[in-house]
Amino acid sequence: MAKKKSETKVDKLEREYVIPLRRKVKHAVRYKKTPKAIRTIKEFLVKHMKVYDRDLKKIKIDGFLNEAIWGRGIKNPPHKIKVKAVKEGDIVRAELVDYPTKLKFKKLRLIKRDQTAQDTLDKKKKIPKVDEKIEGKTDEEKKEEKEKAQAGADAMQKMEKAAAKTTKHQVGGKTKLPKRERRMALAK
Repeated sequence: MAKKKSETKVDKLEREYVIPLRRKVKHAVRYKKTPKAIRTIKEFLVKHMKVYDRDLKKIKIDGFLNEAIWGRGIKNPPHKIKVKAVKEGDIVRAELVDYPTKLKFKKLRLIKRDQTAQDTLDKKKKIPKVDEKIEGKTDEEKKEEKEKAQAGADAMQKMEKAAAKTTKHQVGGKTKLPKRERRMALAK
């Protein structure tokens, strides 16, 4: 009976770690130090977050954490890094705790971009449709309104097709330029 409860309930385990990288990375070849640091983080989290089959594919590293490790290049990863690990089911997600200034601004920019995209989607959803505009009218008036809206949409499509066709067949719009100049000595 205890097994059924654990299957239905999603266990969410959340912890913060300061992961030491220097000891493992020090023995790696110079041009493989940062990949070794990534592997070390995954191994550390597999061990401490109790992933029983020790599968490194179950550890998902956040893009900002990856960028913080790779920020100094392949030869010089940081010696230690502070990470927040969240375990949901079998998957462990690792995020950076203390963002450097550069990454803070980048994250804020991405959040702002996502918010503006969400706002534009909300505005598009709020535009009333033809059916909503004609709710308080009789059946005949509703049919007339729908026919007018459909006729307007058809006319717009025809106009757009005609405009596209004329721009496609215009002469002299885009002339093909040579990729590079020919040398005068060879142009005989």
